[in-house]
Amino acid sequence: MTPLPDDRSRCSRIAMLLAATGMAVFVAIAIGVHLLRPDLHWVDAQMSRYLLQPYGGWLRLGYCALAMAIVAMAFAVRETLARHARSAAPTLLFVTGATALVVTAFAPMDGDGADPTLVGWLHGVSAQAAFLCVTVAMLLQSAWLGRDARWRTWMPGALGIAVTAFAALWALVLVGDLPRGISQKAVIAIIAAWFVFVWAALHAQQRERALAGGEPR
Repeated sequence: MTPLPDDRSRCSRIAMLLAATGMAVFVAIAIGVHLLRPDLHWVDAQMSRYLLQPYGGWLRLGYCALAMAIVAMAFAVRETLARHARSAAPTLLFVTGATALVVTAFAPMDGDGADPTLVGWLHGVSAQAAFLCVTVAMLLQSAWLGRDARWRTWMPGALGIAVTAFAALWALVLVGDLPRGISQKAVIAIIAAWFVFVWAALHAQQRERALAGGEPR
């Protein structure tokens, strides 16, 4: 059964709340863990270093919250788009990226000087998959936004941030002498900026529909 407009609007609001909560929890934990680990220099240390003890469990929780935010935002956007402006590809990529992020959180990296392990290999592969899937999903979803008249004014901004995130990711991969810690954190920050931008667009559309007295279809 196809959900009624009111049902879809309600689902979108719930998804937006989950996305905002998950993103806020991740940001708060990430900042807190950095403050608690002064032994790790934030310019050089990648996020994976903070997943190790003594406070790795907190960041693991933050990664799970971020994964929830990614999935929730994917469905929030999908529920607001007109049927002809929807594509399964971005949603599937967001879900795949979020799943890979959870795997990254629970498969710790190998410690310095330790022999390579299967778990460490899994951590590296899942982390790369999470970055790649999410940034490609952002590109595809941003492009599809232009098919919906209500999203066209927001599409250039979303696409611009998505392109920046994708380019920053490949710079991180291809340019070997970049400081790994701050470069990785910059990519994460750009990805987070995309989600904040899209959340703001969803919130603005909700206000417009409320002022108009409903959601036209």
